[in-house]
Amino acid sequence: MIKNVVILEIFDFLKQRGIVSSESEFSEGWLGQCDSYYRGLRFKRGEPSIGVVAICGSRMRRAGEQIIASPRHAHVGRHFLELSEKCLQLVNEDAVELELIS
Repeated sequence: MIKNVVILEIFDFLKQRGIVSSESEFSEGWLGQCDSYYRGLRFKRGEPSIGVVAICGSRMRRAGEQIIASPRHAHVGRHFLELSEKCLQLVNEDAVELELIS
């Protein structure tokens, strides 16, 4: 899985539902970065840092848990949680394995 593909999927999901209206809002509110962060990634065809992926995943999980509490919107909450899980998978893939037993 590629980090920028997952972040793009999250941006599209949030934008389609009217949760964010711009890349700037997404950068600040969901990635925890300056307003031009996502636009810069797209322009430079770069990848977000693993820290940004972790922040986004955490915020998606928190939102998903709150939304899923409403039976009417539980399906949307589950989608938030699925996207959060993709972020967590990326973080885990990037984690350095420590050798605890020598």
